Amino acid sequence: MLALSTTAIAWLIAVVVALGWAVYAFLNLRSARSEIGSELELAANRKPYYDDEELEGPRLERMQVLGVLMLAVVVIGLPAYWIYEPSRQAGAEDQQAANFVRWGADLFASTEDGGFNCAGCHGGMSGVGGVAPFNVADPLTGEVTAVDWEAPAVNTIFYKFSEEEVEFILVYGRPFSPMSPWGLDGGGPMNSQQIETLIAYMQSIQIPRENCGPGEDDPRSCPSGNLPADIQGDIDTLARQAVDAGTYDSYGEALFNLDLAGGAYSCARCHTQGWSWGSPGVTGAGGFGPSLIGGAANRQFPDEADMIEFIRNGSQFGQQYGIQGQGSGRMPGFGAMLTDEQLRAVVEYVRSL
Repeated sequence: MLALSTTAIAWLIAVVVALGWAVYAFLNLRSARSEIGSELELAANRKPYYDDEELEGPRLERMQVLGVLMLAVVVIGLPAYWIYEPSRQAGAEDQQAANFVRWGADLFASTEDGGFNCAGCHGGMSGVGGVAPFNVADPLTGEVTAVDWEAPAVNTIFYKFSEEEVEFILVYGRPFSPMSPWGLDGGGPMNSQQIETLIAYMQSIQIPRENCGPGEDDPRSCPSGNLPADIQGDIDTLARQAVDAGTYDSYGEALFNLDLAGGAYSCARCHTQGWSWGSPGVTGAGGFGPSLIGGAANRQFPDEADMIEFIRNGSQFGQQYGIQGQGSGRMPGFGAMLTDEQLRAVVEYVRSL
């Protein structure tokens, strides 16, 4: 609204100045006398003009009034315009951000709504998790089976990955999963502008965080925030109920395996073959992520505290972790999603495999 008001003020000032010049030119043309005869009779520079009484009287006063009016336009009008300039710029940025979200929503929408069908796999426009049809092949027999792959929720994707990592996943996809490449560089149909607007929409549907730090105004992306306490409480309740029911032997095992909120918090999604399509193999034996059984985690992380920190922050591309490990960027960070107690319980369970 402020941006529109400022634009209107700017146009008003422009119109007033233009009209002023037009009136000035018109009056001067009307006051000019037509040349009488040839230059021999009356040269242009010898035309009779105002006498001293007129020049130093009414005309001088008119010019002074006109000068004061023009000065008022400059002294009052322009500063008034620039007072609103920061608001105009902020309004323009907000409008551009809103446009990006709207364009990204159009791309995220289902095929029948004209989008690229992200919503068809990831649980509608809210991105709460859904299923995607996929074919998996048995590595031993080559037998192909049609499955319903549980696509993860994306309304917490920026809790686990940075914007650059999400962009990489969108452009190049997730090999050996239904997530195909969507960017031109990865062989997909979307250009960089479309990827950018899609990311803007995904940011808009993130679950707002709690405990954001000073200056972190957007609860959907604040770096120091965490998952709301009620959702973390639900995770805790479901995990403990599973232990009480005998489904799992420990709290950490339940957190590792449970399908919580579209699999958004499940370690087994990546580290247990077949978990994503409801036919899990040996827990922690590896899938999209490496095997964790046989003490693999202990050898990679002799210090338990280092392992907790790794799971908290995730795998940063190119950075060293543990014993001679180099980050690929595929391992998400769970520090903004799980509590310290939950992280420690998961690590203790993994180290027991």
